[in-house]
Amino acid sequence: MIKTQDRKINRLRRHRRVRVRLTGTAERPRLAVFRSLNHIYAQVIDDVAGRTLASVSTVGQKGTVKSMEEATNVGKAIAHKAKAAGVSQVVFDRGGFLYHGRIKALADAAREAGLEF
Repeated sequence: MIKTQDRKINRLRRHRRVRVRLTGTAERPRLAVFRSLNHIYAQVIDDVAGRTLASVSTVGQKGTVKSMEEATNVGKAIAHKAKAAGVSQVVFDRGGFLYHGRIKALADAAREAGLEF
């Protein structure tokens, strides 16, 4: 059985390995996703300037919604906020998480709303 701490360390190793090659620029910022047990967070980041251009999360939302629906809503919202900030193309940073479930739902919703990865 894998311990929780081991899973966390493995995810951070994967994230660090990917972040060596993946950076966001002003023309093509990074769409960073973080998934916790209860919430999901998404940010559009310009790494060169060190600025967050747009961010959305499920923290503070009213009512109970299924987690896949929450991820879809966050994906649509981050795409709309990024478009309002003048961003149409991003680099997707899944944060070391596997590309399935809530991460995939967020990415698919962002693509449908007009973001290009």
